[in-house]
Amino acid sequence: MSTTPRDPHYPVVHLRPPANWINDPNGLVFHDGHYHVFYQYNPYGATHANMHWGHFRSPDLLTWEPLPIALSPTPGGVDTDGCFSGNAVSDGDRLVAFYSAHREDRSPQHQPVTCAVSHDDGRSFGPRSELLMPELPEDCTMYRDPYVWQDDDGWRMLVGAALADGRAAALLYNSPDLETWTYRGPFAAREKEPLSGTSLNTSEGWECPQYLPAASGPGALIISAWNLDDGPQCVAALIGEEGGDVFEAGPPVLVDHGPDCYAPALLRAPGNRWLLWGWSWEARDEAWAVADRWAGVLTLPREIHVDDNGTLRQQPATELLALRGQHIIHAAGATHGPQPVDLGSVSRAFDLTARLEPTGNAGLRLLTTPDGSEYLDIRLDADAGELVVDRDHASLDPRARGGSYRMPCAADRPVDLRVVVDHSIAEIFLTTTGQVLTLRFYPTGQGAWRLQAHSTPGTRLSYAIDVWELHPLVIKEPSTGVAAPAPTSP
Repeated sequence: MSTTPRDPHYPVVHLRPPANWINDPNGLVFHDGHYHVFYQYNPYGATHANMHWGHFRSPDLLTWEPLPIALSPTPGGVDTDGCFSGNAVSDGDRLVAFYSAHREDRSPQHQPVTCAVSHDDGRSFGPRSELLMPELPEDCTMYRDPYVWQDDDGWRMLVGAALADGRAAALLYNSPDLETWTYRGPFAAREKEPLSGTSLNTSEGWECPQYLPAASGPGALIISAWNLDDGPQCVAALIGEEGGDVFEAGPPVLVDHGPDCYAPALLRAPGNRWLLWGWSWEARDEAWAVADRWAGVLTLPREIHVDDNGTLRQQPATELLALRGQHIIHAAGATHGPQPVDLGSVSRAFDLTARLEPTGNAGLRLLTTPDGSEYLDIRLDADAGELVVDRDHASLDPRARGGSYRMPCAADRPVDLRVVVDHSIAEIFLTTTGQVLTLRFYPTGQGAWRLQAHSTPGTRLSYAIDVWELHPLVIKEPSTGVAAPAPTSP
């Protein structure tokens, strides 16, 4: 998958179509021996409009086949202005996609649920001519984004909501047959709550609810926190257990500590393994993305679970180790004072593992210009007990966003990291705790990138670093009916 000429910010190991706008991952499901990833897609340009469902499938998370657009708005139909977010389930020989039906003549915050069915492994879908659930609960001020799953008692559905009493909610339905649905009330509903250690909160409404059922211990309800006034958005999780038709949980925790991950979706993989993809939006001026003819990318697939201590843990899917190519850096040593230590050159798509043991504030710097004026910092703030990712100097182009972002990190023990950088996206996994931070950055440097170890005066940093180049995902040639890579007029 590439653009011509090669766009230096276009990712190669993160999934997206060759051009145009994408946002939420949708309909993640394992069916017919393949992982199916659908996504919000505008086939006509690089802005949020004309929402369809694009579609990839893969047997192994490494080789992806573009399939024809799965869902398209029906002129004059229940979804005439957009097939918005939802999910899909495998039911025997059919795939059933559930989604939010958008019409401009309805309130934009009220998107009732409908569905479409495929009998050919996702190559084509037949939509319903009417809404699956035309009536919304009376007390909803926002309603959208169905999530359906199967348990021992049949089928269940969550829908994201905001309630008239000020609470955000995930509303619960059940069904014996995926056709007839009974409303059971709020599965979880809460007033706006702060997320500990941050300036973020759980907001007034929840989009894209996702449910990670309990295995031997707690489960997790993952929500995307939404504000009507376009305030800060984030992804949070409630960790707890079901009590009847209600999810009983503790305080909310962040799912991703970075600024550029939203609306994640879950996939139940074989072996009772759960995978998660998120949407990483652009962190640059819209006109820049429009000029480049693409916007948005999906995160890496992540293995996700709640451990016995009730901690949500994530790591890159094991299959991605196969993308590693040449082992370009193997370095171990220590810094001694304020002078940085050069570790070597890296490619623009690389996979890094590191063990860091600082005596104070220290870390790694990715230099993206020969003179070192442009760089991305990943450092440990020992005083605050946090890992800091700082992109304030990561692009010399003023159209790129800056900012410094943090996640808790104990300072009294070695820190293990896994960092995957892919042209304009970085995913930093704190292996020690299972946390992750996603951000976008847009280097302007034309030369080789270099990696350094940095420490402040009077500080020592012991390090062991390994870096591999990454091979691109294999994207098969699209078959007839797959969205064209270039924008056209609708």
